[in-house]
Amino acid sequence: MQRRISKQMRNEWYWGWFLIAPTILGLIVLNIIPILQSVYLSFFKSGDFGKGNVFVGLDNYRRMADDPQVWHAVINTFLHALMVVPSSIAIALVLAVMLNGKRKGKSIYRTIYFIPMVAAPAAVTMVWKWLYNSKFGLINVLLTKLGLPKVEWTSNPDIALVSIAVIGIWSVIGYNMVLFLAGLQEIPKDYYEASDIDGAGKARQFFVITLPLVSPTLFFVLVTSIIQAMQVFDVIYMMVEVTNPAYDKTVSLVYLFYNNSFKYSDKGYGSAIVTLLLAIIMIMTVIQTKTQKKWVNYM
Repeated sequence: MQRRISKQMRNEWYWGWFLIAPTILGLIVLNIIPILQSVYLSFFKSGDFGKGNVFVGLDNYRRMADDPQVWHAVINTFLHALMVVPSSIAIALVLAVMLNGKRKGKSIYRTIYFIPMVAAPAAVTMVWKWLYNSKFGLINVLLTKLGLPKVEWTSNPDIALVSIAVIGIWSVIGYNMVLFLAGLQEIPKDYYEASDIDGAGKARQFFVITLPLVSPTLFFVLVTSIIQAMQVFDVIYMMVEVTNPAYDKTVSLVYLFYNNSFKYSDKGYGSAIVTLLLAIIMIMTVIQTKTQKKWVNYM
């Protein structure tokens, strides 16, 4: 009997590793190895015309510490995440709660909200670029008809980052909403029925029942949203050029990494910048994990 059990466990172990092997292989090839290569390259300086590498130690990091553009990028990245993450999570959670109940046509609404996540980021950005066009964009046309002045949505340094954040919020709401719906549907209906008997209103049910029980999903969405918001690139790349007056107010760390690595052929310095971003994301993830543990213990 003992021999049969151990053989069964061994077969389960083999099958388990066999099934997760493609994912682990993809993670190693597409994530782990590039990360290690980037950290390695950050200690080198690219030669003339991007050919050859010269070991420079920590010079790239010293240069990065004295580069005001890097700190502009750090601030812009944090501001973008600060605008996108709380807003998108709050809106998605409210929509999920509304569409989780008995509502006519809720499947259609779910599909409509999720469409931006299915669309290609480049296509979404192009649509918003036309909407933001200062001369004949739809938004400025509507403002003109209302008697309001036109706005330079992507070239005004004071509002360009806000305009980009709006696109980020709009793009991710549907994905977050679907995750919240999955979490809400795991909550037993008995809790709500008991609270109805006790006379609890919808607002109290949300804060006493829904929010605590959906907190595991909430923390997962929070972590993934922060990582995604900190890696913003495509929207800024397509919206704001280097010659744009709002460039310094919108450039992100990934955009700066792209410019240095591929435009200026300085892969060592670009790798140092992306290593800084990696360190920031790791620190924020650790802080978020500890916060989640304290929240679970408190609940």
